[in-house]
Amino acid sequence: MAGLKELRTRIDAIKSTQKITAAMKMIAASRLRRVQILVDKNQGYSENLRRSALRVITEIENEEKAKGIRYVRPLMLRAANNPKNYKLVILSSDRGLCGAYNSNVAKRAIQRIRELLKKGKKVSAVCIGKKAYDILRRTFKADEIDLKLATEKLKSLSYAEQTKFAVCEILKQFQNKEFDVCEFVFARFASALSRSFVCEQVCPMDLNADHLSDEELQLINRSGQAFYEYLPDKLTVLENILPILFDDNIFKIIVNSAASEHGARMTSMDSATRNAVNMISELTLKYNSLRQSAITTELIEIIAGAEAI
Repeated sequence: MAGLKELRTRIDAIKSTQKITAAMKMIAASRLRRVQILVDKNQGYSENLRRSALRVITEIENEEKAKGIRYVRPLMLRAANNPKNYKLVILSSDRGLCGAYNSNVAKRAIQRIRELLKKGKKVSAVCIGKKAYDILRRTFKADEIDLKLATEKLKSLSYAEQTKFAVCEILKQFQNKEFDVCEFVFARFASALSRSFVCEQVCPMDLNADHLSDEELQLINRSGQAFYEYLPDKLTVLENILPILFDDNIFKIIVNSAASEHGARMTSMDSATRNAVNMISELTLKYNSLRQSAITTELIEIIAGAEAI
């Protein structure tokens, strides 16, 4: 009977765990839906904004080639000839129970840091999320990289407020020449089941038309049969577009990271719930089998005793 009691206790414990994982799955799914709306709405806006900036830069470069001149680029586009100081911002979670999400973010960050250290670069890293911070702290020594954990208050802010805070800090440090290049390590959201872990340069901004075909590049400065005109001039237009594009890049990274985290947690909790159901089914079958065996044994003992009398 002790075996039956242990099985019953274990089944009750797994049922309690199943309720928790199912609730966490529903919460993650609800949060994912809200963030996914932001990701979807931002995608078209971001692409059009980036295309507008590329259009102006392409026109400026064509004018420079035609006139044999060189315009002074805005600060956000001024890349150092031989960058030495790199700043990495790593976005992960403060909590676990989201599968391999945090370990994959940390793995991509470790890969990039080692690439930079191998080239003799100086690396400073800021982790937004404790999980990646703990992994990096165990991986690298204090004299290898300058590693910091962002304030906990940052996670409590809305996505727009997080973007505003990050933009202000990055631009201030870039203007003070605290780093030459700033990169973000994060998970780019594709779907609830799919995400890619990337390292993307955000400052100075890397605007290139590599993803455009030759035909698209030739038609980038026109809309139908009409050509674009710029008032007051191309550089002024570019200087006004870049801050908006920079804000959008940071916002896009933050919401993609949040959507990836919620998607990973939802699928992980769904898998845990399914496993709990399977375990309960197996243990219940075993429990019923043992219970039936115990009842059969008792009946045999009763019948044997009656016959002996």
